[in-house]
Amino acid sequence: GTHDNDTVVGWWTSGVGDSTRTMEEVAAERDYARRYMHSDGREIHWDFVRTLLGSVAELAIVPLQDVLGLGSEARMNVPARPSGNWRWRFTAGALTPEIRGRLREMTEDYGRVKRKSRRKH
Repeated sequence: GTHDNDTVVGWWTSGVGDSTRTMEEVAAERDYARRYMHSDGREIHWDFVRTLLGSVAELAIVPLQDVLGLGSEARMNVPARPSGNWRWRFTAGALTPEIRGRLREMTEDYGRVKRKSRRKH
C-alpha cells in the first residue's frame, strides 16, 4: 500500500464508497484476504502485520495506524481531497506496552530485529 490507502481496519469495515467495484467484489476480496492469512477477522490489522513481516521482502514498513488498529479516521491521505490530508498524529500513550510487546515479538519471530553490532574498540 501507500499513503493513499485506507488503514487496514478502515478497508475491512468500509462499504464500497467511491469504489468502482460492487459490494460482491469487495466481499470476495476480503474473503480472499481472510483465507490467505488464516484469519477470523477479529484482529485483521494484526493479521496483516504478521503477513507483512513474514514476507520475503527485505524491508517491511508497517503504518503505525495499522499497528494501533485504527479505522478510516486515521487515514493519512485521500486522493483528490484538497484539504484535511496529512493531519493524523500519533498521540502519547497510544502505543501501549502491550502493543509494543506484541510488535516486538512479531519482529523477533520473523527475524526483523536488527541486532546491535559488538564492535571492539
